[in-house]
Amino acid sequence: MKKKIVVLVLAAVLLLGSFACGKKALPEEGMYLIGVTLEGGTGKASIQSPAQLTVFQDGKATLLVIWSSDKYDYMLVNGERYLSTISDGHSMFAIPVETLDQPLEVTADTTAMSTPHEIAYTITFDTASLKPAS
Repeated sequence: MKKKIVVLVLAAVLLLGSFACGKKALPEEGMYLIGVTLEGGTGKASIQSPAQLTVFQDGKATLLVIWSSDKYDYMLVNGERYLSTISDGHSMFAIPVETLDQPLEVTADTTAMSTPHEIAYTITFDTASLKPAS
């Protein structure tokens, strides 16, 4: 009987610990800068880092992704399509972010080749670099 109780207590502690170590809560409402890295594709394209993270009053957040190229016309994030805004030779997207502690899988469509291509990328956040935007 004591063995069962010890096992149950240990299981509860581990379960609670997993919740405590779960998703990194987004910061409070405001605008921030956060370091980001991009993996995937051929390595020719990059995104601006640090990137602007905006957290809204409702707790939702967006990341402003600024590509090194103006040849990206849309991005797919969690099955949703986001269209670009072109500014100063860069494709820009405001995409949703739910957590900072897990890499964000995205697909970006480039028109830089003879035909458009969807390319899978991973955006990783450097949470240690998070700071309020000035």
